[in-house]
Amino acid sequence: MHFSIPETETRAGDGGTAYVAYNIHVNGVLHCRVRYSQLLGLHEQLRKEYGANVVPAFPPKKIFTLTPAEVEQRREQLEKYMQAVRQDPTLGGSETFNSFLRKAQQETQQIPTEEVVLEVLLSNGQKVKVTILTSDQTEDVLEAVASKLDLPDDLVGYFSLFLVRETKDGAFSFVRKLQEFELPYVSVTSLHNPEFRIILRKSYWDSSYDDDVMEHRVGLNLLYAQTVSDIEHGWILVNKEQHRQLKSLQEKVSKKEFIRLAQTLKYYGYLKFDPCVTDFPEKGCHVVVSAGNNELNFQVRLPSEQIKEGSFKVTRMRCWRVTSSVPMSNGPSGSSPGKSEVKLELAFEYLMSKDRLQWVTITSPQAIMLSICLQSMVDELMVKKSGGSIRKMFRRRVNGTLRRSDSQQAVKSPPLLGWGKPRGQQG
Repeated sequence: MHFSIPETETRAGDGGTAYVAYNIHVNGVLHCRVRYSQLLGLHEQLRKEYGANVVPAFPPKKIFTLTPAEVEQRREQLEKYMQAVRQDPTLGGSETFNSFLRKAQQETQQIPTEEVVLEVLLSNGQKVKVTILTSDQTEDVLEAVASKLDLPDDLVGYFSLFLVRETKDGAFSFVRKLQEFELPYVSVTSLHNPEFRIILRKSYWDSSYDDDVMEHRVGLNLLYAQTVSDIEHGWILVNKEQHRQLKSLQEKVSKKEFIRLAQTLKYYGYLKFDPCVTDFPEKGCHVVVSAGNNELNFQVRLPSEQIKEGSFKVTRMRCWRVTSSVPMSNGPSGSSPGKSEVKLELAFEYLMSKDRLQWVTITSPQAIMLSICLQSMVDELMVKKSGGSIRKMFRRRVNGTLRRSDSQQAVKSPPLLGWGKPRGQQG
């Protein structure tokens, strides 16, 4: 998740007194507006719980009214503070931090706590309607959907809720995986666009975990529906003979056999992203990026119109970063916050060959989602390397809802997991 505070607003308080609001954006979209005093309260609570030596420095109070230059300086300092807290696995994954963001999101959108019906899509287009509170967080909504589907508790952690944008051809463009610091109902309704939907999809990369999911009827049906959808939308490559075999298995309603065959096909289990731009192998190349099998796959269209394909393994990435830039607005302060076009870039440093690292940049509105994919691949690899299993990546909270373990929280990009035999990148 990319946190930023690109702008401030002067707003009127309850008594008519003006105050400065700091607009916190997540992935370039307005998440909430907060006052300095609210962030100071969060800081003091984090210091109380985790100690002054753990929590980053906070911009000091000022006795007199801030000048415009001082407001800008404080905005920059608060942005760095929020980014530092979020990047710390302990602080960024804490209930104190996440509940603060959820409450601020709800207050900013002025949505009262009440019972509502939320529509969640399955991969086959089926709609699951769940009755929730507007203040229910992501894991609460996920559990409500699982309960409605009769998905066993020990399989809930294999799935996640994703915010997607429905395209004209009925496919979905993935915006992000819904996070623990947001309220799904508020997130989707605040966009005021019916194209944005919430979809349930598996959230792991290693296809060996399919065996766990297929043990139960509902898990099998969800996985089957997702696989059929990915094939129909061209995410999984199928030749004529394979298509004939798959169709035969569908007619026999042989779902497990259908999935087994699909597992052998190219791009099974990958997420396909919208066409975007990369600087590899040269600047300005158009590319279709897919994430899966612990790699980012590139299908690059060179300026010569030649198509080349290559893959970047996550285990050979030294680090990665996401950057955003917001064009300066000529409008008055407070006009259309969160509506500016944000340029997002994902850049990763890759071991191309022995002792040769190179930065590769992808410019895409889905840069954050790409970063989340990389992080979750690393989390999964680390769990597997330590002898754990995906079932152990989740733990129960006191109130009974599922919550991701610390290994799943947002952390800084990891070092290389072991380069193995260095080899060059093709394509």
